[in-house]
Amino acid sequence: MEGEVKEFDLVVRNACTRGLPETLVDIGVKEGVITSIGENLRGKGEKEIDAGGRLATESFVNTHLHLCKVYTLEMMDEEALKDYHEAGMGKAMNAIEMASKIKEKYAEEWIIKNVRRSMKLAALNGVTHIRAFADVDSKAKLEGVKALLKAKEEFKDVVELQIVAFPQDGVVRESGAKELVEEAIKMGADVVGGIPWIEFTEEDEQTHIDAMFEIANKYDKDISMLVDDAGDPGLRTLEMLAVKTIQENRFGRSLAHHARAMSMYPGPYLQKVIALLKKAEMGVVSDPHTGPLHARVRELLDAGVLVVLGQDDISDAYYPYGRNNLLEVVFLSSHILWMTSREDMEKLYDMVTVDAAKSIGLKNFKLKEGAQANFVVLRENSVREVIRNHDEPLYVISHGKLVDREKYLT
Repeated sequence: MEGEVKEFDLVVRNACTRGLPETLVDIGVKEGVITSIGENLRGKGEKEIDAGGRLATESFVNTHLHLCKVYTLEMMDEEALKDYHEAGMGKAMNAIEMASKIKEKYAEEWIIKNVRRSMKLAALNGVTHIRAFADVDSKAKLEGVKALLKAKEEFKDVVELQIVAFPQDGVVRESGAKELVEEAIKMGADVVGGIPWIEFTEEDEQTHIDAMFEIANKYDKDISMLVDDAGDPGLRTLEMLAVKTIQENRFGRSLAHHARAMSMYPGPYLQKVIALLKKAEMGVVSDPHTGPLHARVRELLDAGVLVVLGQDDISDAYYPYGRNNLLEVVFLSSHILWMTSREDMEKLYDMVTVDAAKSIGLKNFKLKEGAQANFVVLRENSVREVIRNHDEPLYVISHGKLVDREKYLT
């Protein structure tokens, strides 16, 4: 009815939105859903906040985080880090083998403490969804999965986890890894992982991919695989993953991570891979800040491939920094990728919000009426200034509720 007064659980007043900096709107939330957006919204909320002309956008989505490994750098020396960051990344496999030693100490009791620390940062930084990897192998066993399942329940109203059962040390090389991945899925993991390039032969790489697809098909799960994460232009597991996705008619249900070898691909082969990615409806997660090489982001975007960004690591054997702050990731990527125009900045912002959500299967992830209320109010009024400062949001609304910052500062 025209002129009807609406009541809300939460109203954010006087916010600007992307593309409309001169127009201030109010955002009304009821029962976890954005029910109204408009100027001078009538009706009061149980809680009201004033954005004061600042920018409101969708919240942030971290598509790639090795959550079981956060803050483990202090538990080992830096040899793995040095090898992974060596120019050309020729020793990337050595780095992974050295880093795996930490898993001999894996125990849910200490992993969960590190995970909680990282999850609190996510809440403060407006990251409401994370695709989180947990290693499963003869050393890690299922300890990381147990910790992440506990965190998933503890933080479910603030940060939603998609847990990836990840055979970091291979499937053919690591006896029993396939069975552990399946057991992790039975326990409640959401996504089947993989890292086929870590195997010794192309035949074994294909066996790795086939084994993970077998589990994914059996339990109707999506797939996330780390592919070609080394300075070797001969690596082809990105192509293998795309081809398998097409063959299995699992369009849009596979996500490729890293693909750093792509930086060395000759032009004609790159075009072939791009065509396969588009046919498979397969996105690529790039983490250019965590290694000397990265996927050909600009060319992929220009070709219409879905490309997103992720945190990847937080203070572990592969990367010494990280705050679960996707704006920091965008800031670094803007420099590394030389994406510095206004249009570039807007695209980078999409790559940690709406595009990132699409890549991990989140539906209706938009700042619009009818969508789940996951959004942030930033401290600035433009995307450029937000990226420049890459600061914590002023307010975070997750699953329809205003996040209590004080709760996560301790």
